[in-house]
Amino acid sequence: MSLTLLEIEHIARLARLEITPAEVETACWQLNGIFSLIEALQAVDTAGIEPKTHVHDAWQRLRADEVTYRDEDGAVRDLLQSIAPDAENGLYLVPKVIE
Repeated sequence: MSLTLLEIEHIARLARLEITPAEVETACWQLNGIFSLIEALQAVDTAGIEPKTHVHDAWQRLRADEVTYRDEDGAVRDLLQSIAPDAENGLYLVPKVIE
């Protein structure tokens, strides 16, 4: 799979990115290089190889999930929300992102 310059421009427009013609060419070259690498990796025969979650047989050391700090009076929350663009009743208000 390879992308054309028009496809890169279309993707940038969809992502609302401003991209110069030079950046389009660079992005096209880089993305096509990534796709070539992915194709090479997909060509490797992995039949009979068990999937691993880590290159070494290692496990995450877990600890008990305990509350280490309580903001009983809400002072810290109020301080943090004082710099937020919009907050109400202890919640951060964000713009709707679904068109």
